Amino acid sequence: MPMKNVRIVLVETSHGGNIGAVARAMKNMCLFDLVLVNPRQFMSEECVARASGADDILHEAQLCKSLDEAIADCKLVVGASARLRSVAWPQLDPKECAALVAGRPTEDQVALVFGRERTGLSNAELERCQYLVHIPSNPEYSSLNLAMAVQVLGYELMMQAADAPARHRESPPRALATAGEMQGLFGHLEQALEDIGFIDPRKSDKLMRRLKRLFYRAEPDQDEIRILRGILSAAQGRKSARRE
Repeated sequence: MPMKNVRIVLVETSHGGNIGAVARAMKNMCLFDLVLVNPRQFMSEECVARASGADDILHEAQLCKSLDEAIADCKLVVGASARLRSVAWPQLDPKECAALVAGRPTEDQVALVFGRERTGLSNAELERCQYLVHIPSNPEYSSLNLAMAVQVLGYELMMQAADAPARHRESPPRALATAGEMQGLFGHLEQALEDIGFIDPRKSDKLMRRLKRLFYRAEPDQDEIRILRGILSAAQGRKSARRE
């Protein structure tokens, strides 16, 4: 059964062949939505060859200039990477990740984000994910290529769907904020905290990571985001009035 609400996002992939291999892994596991963020190579001869019949996924892949663009409409974003060193991010194994995705309404767009072959996702990119997923492997040889990682997570997703084929996932009573709306809140929050003198812009990274984790855990809906931003705007207005 195709999982139409699950998007595979590849960030700055270096080799076109890896994109082709990911497309093949996706089609094996009933995943069809591929988004590429600034790939260095795409639709090369090796890319098409390694897709091995999954050319339709390549032709329908969306190209984006930034991760923010790729996940703007998503209500759940999971990054495949190690946890942040300075602040522990919520971390899942593949089964837990699949269960989390399976529990979402089918109309909620979900993104699974994979980083660069050599360096993975940057800290800034990890901060755009509500959760991180880690694939356990041999600690003495833990190197998984992109297609392997997509295949493992795709398999667990497909098993979740097979275990409960008739399960109806009802929409929650509230419309959760999208990744784009969350990023808008975070930018507004940081600016407001600077305006009222609560943080030093040069030392705000650690605090903002903790606040992002707090809001991701709370899963605010769109109305709550508007309320929060209204409060921030009011606080900024009072600060401006005091200056005058």
